[in-house]
Amino acid sequence: MDYKDLADKIFPNAKDISYYEEKYPERNLKEGAIVTRFAPSPTGFVHIGGLYQATLAKKLAKQTGGVFFLRIEDTDQKREVENGITGIIDALNDFGLTPDEGMQNETEEKGNYGPYKQSLRKEIYQAYAKYLLAQGKAYPCFCTPEDLEEMRQKQEAAKIRPGYYGVWAKCRNLSVEEMMEKIEKGEEYIIRLKSPGNPEKKIKHHDVIKGNIDFPENDQDIVIIKSDGLPTYHFAHAVDDHLMHTTHVIRGDEWAASVPLHLQLFQVLGFKPPKYAHIAPIMKQEGDTKRKLSKRKDPEAAVSYYSEIGVPKEAVLEYLLNIANSNFEIWRKQNKDKSVEEFDLQLNKMGVSGALFDMVKLLDISKNVISRYDAQTVYNETKKWASKYDTELEKILDKDLTYTMKVLGMERGNVKPRKDIAKWSDIRYQTAYMFEELYEQAQEEYEYQTITDKKEIQAILENYLTVYDEQDDKQTWFDKIKDVAEKLGYAREVKEYKLNPDKYPKGHVGDVSTVLRVSLTRRANTPDLYEIMKILGKDVIQKRYQEILSK
Repeated sequence: MDYKDLADKIFPNAKDISYYEEKYPERNLKEGAIVTRFAPSPTGFVHIGGLYQATLAKKLAKQTGGVFFLRIEDTDQKREVENGITGIIDALNDFGLTPDEGMQNETEEKGNYGPYKQSLRKEIYQAYAKYLLAQGKAYPCFCTPEDLEEMRQKQEAAKIRPGYYGVWAKCRNLSVEEMMEKIEKGEEYIIRLKSPGNPEKKIKHHDVIKGNIDFPENDQDIVIIKSDGLPTYHFAHAVDDHLMHTTHVIRGDEWAASVPLHLQLFQVLGFKPPKYAHIAPIMKQEGDTKRKLSKRKDPEAAVSYYSEIGVPKEAVLEYLLNIANSNFEIWRKQNKDKSVEEFDLQLNKMGVSGALFDMVKLLDISKNVISRYDAQTVYNETKKWASKYDTELEKILDKDLTYTMKVLGMERGNVKPRKDIAKWSDIRYQTAYMFEELYEQAQEEYEYQTITDKKEIQAILENYLTVYDEQDDKQTWFDKIKDVAEKLGYAREVKEYKLNPDKYPKGHVGDVSTVLRVSLTRRANTPDLYEIMKILGKDVIQKRYQEILSK
């Protein structure tokens, strides 16, 4: 009786691995094409760190003519949440990271290298486990949870390294006959790898991001098949990345310590390992210390947060590329109108320490992104957001579409476009003075800046109402404001005031313009006042100025 008999006993129906090697041939891709994957577990919301990984994986695959696929790692079914796969797919689609292959929804998939859900690949893992068993490179372990707990306590008491290895690997040296006998008796078991590693020896590994690293060899006899017949993550990922022909595994820093084990698995299985790229985590400053972004503490850790507040997907992706490669910011300044698709991402230019998450920086990037949009895009994206999160705003925008497009088109397409909108939820506030419904709701105070005397404000508004003509071109319009300023004792030109401020104690034409702006919009900072007045129309202007005069 030998290990082949043992393998046949444990997995009598498992196919020979040659079947799967033929079923999943090498991909027909050009030289240098990268095959990457996003392989989350459906155990909760998608973290911004996961989106970061997916962004890099998709970008690398696309820029090399490769493949980016979605694999669902659901072997830990106790932690799985309802509609977890749908949440992952929706998050990827929302940010333009739709995979080339993989799961399409909870049950459907596309691609020739599936199933792309690990729970559906049970027979594949068992075939490769049988292959290892038959060679004596794996064995059944009959230790109970109580046995393992007792062993752990002894190791802790002796202050030695915990784990199932060496003399502590009780089932490792059982004879085939003893193993067979226990199986015949119906004793429960799992399958462990018989590690060939020696922790006294080092492996040299080149990480695509971190560079050359030395690790002690793995000597732990890890579980590869659990008692329910499903694989552990470690074993499944080795089989899957081999059969799906993954060339680059892009994953979080926390997996770097698993490299010796993973390389060992590829070695004992006879596979060529992929290249590993371990990404430093996204950190958050908290007082004097840094910590990882937390699912429990930080709303910005969930990618759904950005959809909820209305940050465009392009802004989030630009921010993540900004974190990834320090040269992205320079590239963007030199290529203001280019798509990020044209940026050449380089993994070896990534930092090895965790980048600090900076919401202010993200929103600044978002302002720049939105400033490049035309009015139609701003309308489409705002409407899409408002239909979910602000239905009142959606109705207001749709009430008079021609008018709305004029409002959203203010200062767009200019050399210096407006940059006051960082997210679609800002639209309500930043356009409130353009829509009567929103203007009437607002309870803002009028902050008049330099000119605060009520009689002066009254004189400016009364004089201006006598000269305003909505047919005036911009130069004529501004000349009339200068006329009012001069008549009331203000400098007609700002330059004139700066040359001789003592001559004009009241101020200058800019201060008069601010009174007109604040009285009309309740804001000191707005887009071009001439454009605002043209769109609002004479009736609204007169009504708002008269309301202030009546007070």
